Amino acid sequence: MTHEDYRRALEAATHEYEALGAQRQEIDRRLAELAQTIGTLSRLLGLTPTVPLGLTDAIRLVVRGAGVPMTPIEVRDRLRAIGFDVEKYANDLAAVHTILKRLNQTGELRFVARGSGVPQYTWNRPSTPVALGPDIVQFMRDAAAEREAIAAVDEPAPPRRPARRKGSR
Repeated sequence: MTHEDYRRALEAATHEYEALGAQRQEIDRRLAELAQTIGTLSRLLGLTPTVPLGLTDAIRLVVRGAGVPMTPIEVRDRLRAIGFDVEKYANDLAAVHTILKRLNQTGELRFVARGSGVPQYTWNRPSTPVALGPDIVQFMRDAAAEREAIAAVDEPAPPRRPARRKGSR
């Protein structure tokens, strides 16, 4: 295989990797929407979940599915809307604040500063990492060395003056 073949293969792999990452984000968003729909419909039918959802997981579900930054009050209200029982907490808003701050510290949520002074949080979508293996790093180094060599050959050498001999004018 030639360098050009490797370059095309690297480009194809990178494009596929990015496309799969975008698909994963879309699937995560859709799963969050469906979980909210299931919770709401279950509540309307009077069904209780067989596996109780904890406050932290419920907040993750709500913020991930929102798609926009949310205040702690909006998170609490959304929890109520999907049928999560926040009344079992002595101070439901304080509990929501605590979980949001903790999720922010772990990097799952991102704090969004707004001019109104009201804190808002949004799902911290993971960046698309690009894994550079040793073979790719070596290819990049070789390509850089090759470019430097080409640039050195392309630059014209400065004109040389003939050496003078002693005594000649």
